[in-house]
Amino acid sequence: MLIAQLSDPHLTTGALAAEPAAGLHRALGRVLALRPRPDCVVISGDLVEHGRPDEYAALREMINRFPLPVHLVAGNHDDRESLLDAFGGTPWLGGGFSAYYHVDHEAATIVVLDSSVPGSGGGQLGEEQIAWLDGVLAGRSEVPALVCLHHPPVAVGIPAADAIRLADGDALAEVVGRHGHVVRVAAGHLHRQATAGYAGTILTVAPSTWRQSSLTMSGDEEIGWVAEPTAFLLHSVQVGNCVTHTVQVSHAAGQFCGF
Repeated sequence: MLIAQLSDPHLTTGALAAEPAAGLHRALGRVLALRPRPDCVVISGDLVEHGRPDEYAALREMINRFPLPVHLVAGNHDDRESLLDAFGGTPWLGGGFSAYYHVDHEAATIVVLDSSVPGSGGGQLGEEQIAWLDGVLAGRSEVPALVCLHHPPVAVGIPAADAIRLADGDALAEVVGRHGHVVRVAAGHLHRQATAGYAGTILTVAPSTWRQSSLTMSGDEEIGWVAEPTAFLLHSVQVGNCVTHTVQVSHAAGQFCGF
């Protein structure tokens, strides 16, 4: 199974809407040009910039034309209630009315977690959601699983980002570590790519489809934005294994498709 992981499009409306919208549209067009085409797309959080209903309407207008399944993840820039108002009961949230859900594809289970905390840049899952995850993973242990959330559950060496990572990453690791069929934990939030070992599997952090953050590993230096290429991750999932490729978008000579 092929799963494209896009992240952090930060769609908005008004005078500053063009660049993030074009970035997401280009990335989705690049997904469609891959052969074979991915089976689905996960967008790992910060779907919109301000969590406003008009921003989610813009997102819905874009992905409504997209021919592949799309699974949406809430980030710290998202507003849970507005997200559910816009997408609740649709396949984009697994057909339910919760920002955490799972989708049972034939070849893999995609589990989406909601790490957003209202009014905070940091993330937390909470005991109830972590217990729910444990049950979901136990229910389909014969099939590879991809666990998706916005906030990375470990420190990545960028102080500004580590200060707002997932607060209960250790509790999440306890659950993931009990289920050997979790082939990836997929996160966003950093606006740059990162990889780490985590709970007996691999954590992958996808770059942004809009703009990347600087690799600022010193606490006395201000983090900022850099004009690095946009890209997404492509997870090739097999039983007991997963290979992840980086697919360049903005600086690539690869083919695009319209939709």
